[in-house]
Amino acid sequence: MPTSRTGRPPVARAPKRPAPSRSLRDNPVSAFYDRARRGWDRPLTAYYLILGGSALITVLGLVMVYSASQITALQMSLPGSYFFRKQLLAAAIGTGLLLAASRMPVRLHRALAYPILAGAVCLMALVQVPGIGVSVNGNQNWIAVGGSFQLQPSEFGKLALVLWGADLLARKQDKRLLNQWKHMLVPLVPAAFMLLGLIMIGGDMGTAIILTAILFGLLWLAGAPTRLFAGVLSVAAVLGLVLIKTSPNRMARLQCLGATEPQSGPVDCWQAVHGIYALASGGIFGSGLGASVEKWGQLPEAHTDFIFAVTGEELGLAGTLSVLALFAALGYAGIRVAGRTEDPFVRYAAGGVTTWITAQAVINIGAVLGLLPIAGVPLPLFSYGGSALLPSMFAIGLLIAFARDEPAARAALAMRQPRFGRKRGAGGTRSGRSPRRWNTMRRRASVARPSGER
Repeated sequence: MPTSRTGRPPVARAPKRPAPSRSLRDNPVSAFYDRARRGWDRPLTAYYLILGGSALITVLGLVMVYSASQITALQMSLPGSYFFRKQLLAAAIGTGLLLAASRMPVRLHRALAYPILAGAVCLMALVQVPGIGVSVNGNQNWIAVGGSFQLQPSEFGKLALVLWGADLLARKQDKRLLNQWKHMLVPLVPAAFMLLGLIMIGGDMGTAIILTAILFGLLWLAGAPTRLFAGVLSVAAVLGLVLIKTSPNRMARLQCLGATEPQSGPVDCWQAVHGIYALASGGIFGSGLGASVEKWGQLPEAHTDFIFAVTGEELGLAGTLSVLALFAALGYAGIRVAGRTEDPFVRYAAGGVTTWITAQAVINIGAVLGLLPIAGVPLPLFSYGGSALLPSMFAIGLLIAFARDEPAARAALAMRQPRFGRKRGAGGTRSGRSPRRWNTMRRRASVARPSGER
């Protein structure tokens, strides 16, 4: 054996380790994806999405209402900011309702279900009383409150069905009665049909479609079988066809699908076609805020049902995609709240509110894009109309309350809000203890239902 210069036997050297290959975590794209996924799964993600998304939609809606309603107000010999001031007042009242709803405990929301339902039914019945009900654009669905203010009770019927239906299904689930189809349908479906009848007497089919979507959403969350859905959907489709066939106005709206000329034969498609013109002339970034051409008398209902078209003309594709992204984030947050709770009332109420907001947004935007018939429903939180804004903001307050009520969210909020009179110890926590870390929602609520599970 060869020896070294010192006379000692040479020490066997360990083989060199191969250079570590670059793992996926060293990839900047993968690292960014992992950080984004962990941040997306934090306890307060749904809370911030609902709060921030609804606030941005409402503020942007106020800006667009001011821009889209100026010409209409001047044509009516009113100040240019007339409709904006009314919408701003409704938004201020709605903000108070949102804050109140977000701070109410769940048991108080359940206690309000029956009073809100009774009040909505009484107001919807008063609409048909001569001298009290007011007809707007051929629909008898309004009540004159005083002066220039009017109230549409059918908008509050949506909130009533969500709260009352959620409370009813939650109590039946606690008693293990939802496995019987008669308990699932009665009295939920008869009460919903009563509300639909009161709405259809006034001729407002758009609101009736939204109410039907809420009913289907509640039944789906309750675990209704497919055959039951098929039966109810078939009955609703037959009734819808009968109502469309018996109304020339509804038949005209259906025939305007895909129209490219304002006068498509005997049918007047002026509103639908000029909505497409407004979107097409906006381009990528729009013509500029306040620079819409279609709102100068060419586009009817520019500040209400077709405000999305004015948004596309003035803010372009970037503005419309931003609005769509905000509604998508709001819908995702509502589904997340409904899917990760163990309280049946919270699950049904959150699912009902999410169905209401998303279905109404899809119907309104689909009508403006020419993909769906014009149903005459406003864009939630965005279009002009205090009667639609107030219950919608109260419903958003419900979602915020439910998002705050999750155990992990409560713990995260408590850690971020130090109590008065106590000083934080070393490391930024009280009494020097290390903060409790919540990495993922699934770790905190392993038995919770995943999003979308019925």
